[in-house]
Amino acid sequence: MDLSNWEKRSKEQQKAYKRMLEKGNKNKILKALPDLHEEAFEQVDCLSCANCCKNYSPRFKNPDIKRIAKRLGMKEGDLVARYLKLDSDNDYVLQQSPCPFLAADNTCDIYEDRPSDCRRYPYTDEDVVIKRVPLTLKNATVCPATFIVLEKLLELEGG
Repeated sequence: MDLSNWEKRSKEQQKAYKRMLEKGNKNKILKALPDLHEEAFEQVDCLSCANCCKNYSPRFKNPDIKRIAKRLGMKEGDLVARYLKLDSDNDYVLQQSPCPFLAADNTCDIYEDRPSDCRRYPYTDEDVVIKRVPLTLKNATVCPATFIVLEKLLELEGG
């Protein structure tokens, strides 16, 4: 798939994606996701992109905070005070963008202990794609893999 101008094309397709995710055949979509996810990540090199780490914050749940604090040799309260804040949903998120754990080469300094949201992002192999449509639409403008998956789903749906 041609990924030139994918961000622009993704913004232009938002209504079509929304209609498909809300009104399309849910079983057909869910069945297609694992293969489409694999295909997308054969085309996208996360280390050459890192848009998610540069523009987004995952939620940091308590197990994530414990694990990351331990890895960094910090107290959990110190990790929270230094890197996190509560958002409007009362979730811990990063205080800043890009992620402070993103290295210059787009690798992650805490990769083995990263938050579960980071492990799962962009959720293109999960039912999150149709259960949280606003999140999927936002991800399509940040992540080229999400764009690819949604474009392929549109083709499957005949749109």
